[in-house]
Amino acid sequence: MIHRYDGKSLALWDRGDLKVKIVVPNSDRPIAFCDGTDEDERELQAIAEGEGTELPTIQRKILKTGREIWTIGEPPTDQAEEEW
Repeated sequence: MIHRYDGKSLALWDRGDLKVKIVVPNSDRPIAFCDGTDEDERELQAIAEGEGTELPTIQRKILKTGREIWTIGEPPTDQAEEEW
């Protein structure tokens, strides 16, 4: 189950009750937490489809504690956009 970021879900993460923190590039605050199951990945896919988009790539980082950080999407490049 995906737990959107709020005080309660942050407390569950801090206590170690949730295994995965979900973040996006260039953000200091997580967007959600989960247990890291296949069902959680399907739920993320359903959320993306509900917003009319596809789920970007998920990059997984395993911490020493065994918990994980999932980063959704690629960080933006530092290249300036071409002027028209």
